[in-house]
Amino acid sequence: MSLDIIEVYKSLTNKSKSLFEESSKYLPFGVSSNYRYFDPYPIYLVKGKGSRVWDVDGNEYIDYILGFGVLEVGHSHPRIVEEVRRAVEDSTILGFEYEKSVELAKIICNRYNVDMVRFSSTGTEATMHAIRIARAYTKRKKIIKFEGHYHGSHDQLLINVNPMRLESRVPTSPGIPEETLSNTLVADWNDYEGFERLVRVHGNDVAAVIMEPVAMNMGLIPADLDFLKGVFDLARDYGFLVIFDEVKTGGKFYSGASGYYGLKPDLVTLGKAIAGGLPLSVVAGRRDVLGVVGPGRVAHGGTFNANPLSVRVAIVTLRDILTEGAFYYMNSLSEELQKGYEDIADDLDIDLIVTKWGPSGMIYFNSKVPKNYKDFIKSDFKSWFTYFYYMVAKGILPMASFNEQWTVSIAHTKEDISKHLEVARDAIKLAKNKKLNLDLFEAF
Repeated sequence: MSLDIIEVYKSLTNKSKSLFEESSKYLPFGVSSNYRYFDPYPIYLVKGKGSRVWDVDGNEYIDYILGFGVLEVGHSHPRIVEEVRRAVEDSTILGFEYEKSVELAKIICNRYNVDMVRFSSTGTEATMHAIRIARAYTKRKKIIKFEGHYHGSHDQLLINVNPMRLESRVPTSPGIPEETLSNTLVADWNDYEGFERLVRVHGNDVAAVIMEPVAMNMGLIPADLDFLKGVFDLARDYGFLVIFDEVKTGGKFYSGASGYYGLKPDLVTLGKAIAGGLPLSVVAGRRDVLGVVGPGRVAHGGTFNANPLSVRVAIVTLRDILTEGAFYYMNSLSEELQKGYEDIADDLDIDLIVTKWGPSGMIYFNSKVPKNYKDFIKSDFKSWFTYFYYMVAKGILPMASFNEQWTVSIAHTKEDISKHLEVARDAIKLAKNKKLNLDLFEAF
């Protein structure tokens, strides 16, 4: 195929281009989050319903991005729309504690096997508070994170998230003082021996290790169970805490990765899918660890923490919508996507690997499944970008970027999956035969 897929994209999104040019006068790169931008300009959306979204040009897309994994309930779920309407009538914020926050706390404690919770609004806040709590509890300073894992946009963990160069310590953004990162240590995912060496040197100064128990910011790379168990054993031996950042994974199985792996971390952060599309996050964990929080103790605050809209929608989402049956349905559709991609790769005789975990999955133009970021960075990203732009031009939003994954919602249908795979076959065929000349990878 000889078409220039970027030119096709441009021809379909003239209004997005105009809006980008206007918005860039007022918003850096025309967006409110760096992750919403891609070259030559991003799509501007106007509405979503069920499994679909529409842009300013009137183009309709089957959406597998779902707000970066937030909307497993689908867009504008009628039960959630009704709950928001009812909640707004009682006030969007009350100042003092909202009566239903205890009901939501009980649901989360039972579902995720934790003792206590504190609510906030974003995943960034949740992980920021979690490491502060860990430091206060252990009276230690150092935090271990893993390369390729993302824990929000606060300074202390913005290191080696998606470095373009493989070095031992790479700040993710200008503006972060080295002294702020001096107590952040970086390890390789799924490398127990390397982690053990790091702990032998620094273990007595480590307050916690924080991880995505399934790495979902370098595509999708599950943890080896033996690796996780080894991390837990070392944490116990050296007296530091284990933090599962389940902002993403907490909505991929009924009880998140903690329940899936049968492990109980000391602290868990939750967010994204648990509130059905509204902003809410959670720091949860052991009673003695959360017990350090309070007036005159560890600081934790936020004007919009446990606001009535988010609390009420989260109750409905966890109690009535994202049931075990819903996860079974989403997982079955995700399995169809996985098998479909594997069949396409076999038919076209192309190096393409698929990883899946629950309703989410990722394709790598690679000959083997990555185990960590160093493997991930070796993937053929030019092929991925060719695939991506073709999918978008044909009305499929497959995943948000080369380091994200697809997510299936309860609103998706078998017909949606069939359409996805039909377009994907042509996209992968194009990627095999003609890669983009433009090195768009650097734009991310």
